[in-house]
Amino acid sequence: MKKHRTMIALALILALTVSMAGAAIPEAEAASSSEIREQLEELEAEQEDYQAQIDALEQQIAENLSSMQEIVEQKNLIDQQVTLLNSQIANVNERLAAYAVLIADKQEELEAAQARLEELNEKNRERIRAMEENGALSYWSVLFKANSFADLLDRLNMIEEIAAADQERLRLLSDAAQRVADAQAELEAERDGLQDVRNELEDTQAELDQKRAEADALLDQLRAKGEEFDLYMEEAEERQADVMLRIAQKEDELDEAEYQEWLATYVPPETSSGGGGYFTSATPNPGGWITPVPWYIITSPFGPRIHPIYGDYRMHYGVDMACDEGTPIYATRGGKVIVAEYDSSCGNYVTIDHGDGYRSIYMHMTYFVVSYGEYVAAGQVIGYVGETGDATGPHLHFGISYNGTYVNPMEYVG
Repeated sequence: MKKHRTMIALALILALTVSMAGAAIPEAEAASSSEIREQLEELEAEQEDYQAQIDALEQQIAENLSSMQEIVEQKNLIDQQVTLLNSQIANVNERLAAYAVLIADKQEELEAAQARLEELNEKNRERIRAMEENGALSYWSVLFKANSFADLLDRLNMIEEIAAADQERLRLLSDAAQRVADAQAELEAERDGLQDVRNELEDTQAELDQKRAEADALLDQLRAKGEEFDLYMEEAEERQADVMLRIAQKEDELDEAEYQEWLATYVPPETSSGGGGYFTSATPNPGGWITPVPWYIITSPFGPRIHPIYGDYRMHYGVDMACDEGTPIYATRGGKVIVAEYDSSCGNYVTIDHGDGYRSIYMHMTYFVVSYGEYVAAGQVIGYVGETGDATGPHLHFGISYNGTYVNPMEYVG
């Protein structure tokens, strides 16, 4: 307690020193909460603008990726078509090669047939010519050499049959040669048609190669655009992060400004008296602390103890103030509510940050009537006594910490 009074005295001396220094050297006037709110609104509008830019970029990136996917799919189809065309062209080339062999074979057959035809024709001409020169074909010779009329007829028929047989052989050979020529012409026609098919396939392949080249070029453009979008996104996110950092800083400034404005204007209320137990007055204890309940009986002091529920020996970081359920609980000093929630062990509880390293905690409420972030005045009702959480009966567990270390609260409110 003595140490606490010394700290207060030092604080007053420091305040006087600062006040005197302020009279000699003008200080920059701190921004008011309304001015900070205006700055916050501007920063929030800026942040929303960046968020809109990011959303638009994300949409463009999604569309770009969708376009890339479509082009990749189209290119895959073109590649498949080119592969099939190459297979078709290879097949046509093999067929053309086969036709070339067949045509060559027919050409050999045709040449052989024509040679045989010419050979027989020449022999036939030579024989007839020899017969004519030797007079063997003279009707007079046939007539005078015949022994009888029947022999004459036989000789004439023989001459006619020989000539007819020669003519028939020549005709058959000519027909065979013509069939070979016709087959060769048909093969050449089929080969020419197949060559036309090959030319069409090559033209189609050239078109597909052109489309594939166009798809590759478009993919390169989309990749470049994607890299550009990524760069824009990175820059926008960096700008947004900077704005959000400034917003957080301004929110801290706003909290501090509102707290200072509140401290400069509030008047601590008086607590009413209650009956029974130890009565607490409205007058703050040294250091400005107010007893959190109007009356109480300490059932468990600050320090080591046997836990009433679990039965083990452990530290008790506050004091248990027993009183009737529903008794109002007051903020022991002004400050900001940093916790207002339920915990299975603490029950409904509230923690207040007093802004100078001190915090006060209030546990086992039936319910609390303040919320996180709210500023409360000393003596303001923050909740009501109960037995939620780990409790054996209605009471307030009241604790105080300084710079994160729990201290005996009775040194401040006792």
